[in-house]
Amino acid sequence: MPASESVSAPSIPPELLATLQLPPNRLHRGMLLVFSLATLAGLIAYAHQLRAGLAATAMNNYFSWGIYIINFVFFIGISMAGSLISAVLRLTGAPWRHPITRLAEMVTVVALLIAGAMIIADMGRPDRFYFLFLYGRWQSPILWDVLSLTTYLTGSIIFLYASCVPDLALLRDQGRVFAPWRHRLYRVLALGWHGTAAQRERLRRATGTIAIVIIPVAVSIHTVTAWLFGMTLRPGWHSTIIGPDFVAGALYSGVAAVITLMWIVRHTFRLGQHLQADHFRRLGWLLVVLCATYAYFIVNENMAPGYTGDGSEEKLLFSLFHGAYAAKFWTMIGIGLVLPGALLLLPLTRNINGIAAASVFVNIGMWLKRYIIVVPTQSSPLLPVDLTPLTLSPPTSPALTVPSALASVVHGPGQTIAYVPTITEWAITAAAFGAFALIYYAFARFVPIVAVSEGEEPALAHHAASEGGGK
Repeated sequence: MPASESVSAPSIPPELLATLQLPPNRLHRGMLLVFSLATLAGLIAYAHQLRAGLAATAMNNYFSWGIYIINFVFFIGISMAGSLISAVLRLTGAPWRHPITRLAEMVTVVALLIAGAMIIADMGRPDRFYFLFLYGRWQSPILWDVLSLTTYLTGSIIFLYASCVPDLALLRDQGRVFAPWRHRLYRVLALGWHGTAAQRERLRRATGTIAIVIIPVAVSIHTVTAWLFGMTLRPGWHSTIIGPDFVAGALYSGVAAVITLMWIVRHTFRLGQHLQADHFRRLGWLLVVLCATYAYFIVNENMAPGYTGDGSEEKLLFSLFHGAYAAKFWTMIGIGLVLPGALLLLPLTRNINGIAAASVFVNIGMWLKRYIIVVPTQSSPLLPVDLTPLTLSPPTSPALTVPSALASVVHGPGQTIAYVPTITEWAITAAAFGAFALIYYAFARFVPIVAVSEGEEPALAHHAASEGGGK
């Protein structure tokens, strides 16, 4: 490298280098054990599902979608804010963004990987995913959803990797700090980066371009997913507001997921000097705005069908407000909107722990919201249903009872049928969350979770106060 192009590279702070070097402590080992067992249980359950087919689940002719689609929409939702927060903050040049951009970008990548796995689990046979690319119909929104997902995932990986290249070069130049295989891998992944002015300018242009492109791609994955629901003639789904509703919900749950992981990373790796109270407060106020926005959408999506009094829509609203799904609906309202709003607005709880608690409640509520979107509509088919056990009495044989999978939850024709996930579905769901945690932890142990080369974060005016007040 010519001397004239040499630049002084920032050094890796000791606390960030320690997250990559030190062996897992007792807390880390306990976390890894729990997540690994959850993932292993899910893999065993999926192997059982491959042998038995989707009969191992509670899905059937009336419930063609279940907990896998609920998880898919949930993980797609939390993926949005990661890339969107990073892209918007990069484009606006917000100086406080540096400690959270990489953390947020990783949320997007891992969430999309898990969402794709949920689609494969829902298909039953994994080869159907391959056939979708070979024989998919362009008229089908399912194909567009898969194409949007793969495009979003590819762009997010490139976005994340491009921002990591300077830090990978820093790790490459650490000498014998790491194992030989790891040092060689850093050298390959650094792509010959030496921090010259020309390289930095090219990287700036590349990340700026990707940041601009990733925003409409991020919006597209949620609107296309919404079309999967909206193009179906079912109450609660066939609505023009469902696209913006999905986008607003994705932003709400995504920002909450970033805040939750900020808190976990801050305490797990002891990075309080990087992830300060100011970062939590800024994202907390954004969460307040999104909470009010999503409450507005919930009112709108229920006001129109309630006002028109359409038969099928009115029946669905009754099941949500007073009927079989009222407990879940009002729990979602309380945990997902009212409680987080109170924690974020009250001065007593507007601190690091209070904001983190609000973010956890948001995503519990948003998972319930995805359940409310998927299940209640399917529990009230447009045609009358009679799933009572069938009795066949051939003349030459004694009475033969044909059991029904849903007989225990159905009491006659036209009654509401119910979807209760099986242990197989719950195990695969646990594996999804366990795999998310394992992949995220592995990344944090390989690359500094706080970007070093993007520049030193400006000193905050009340650094000492923020450290003390957030506890």
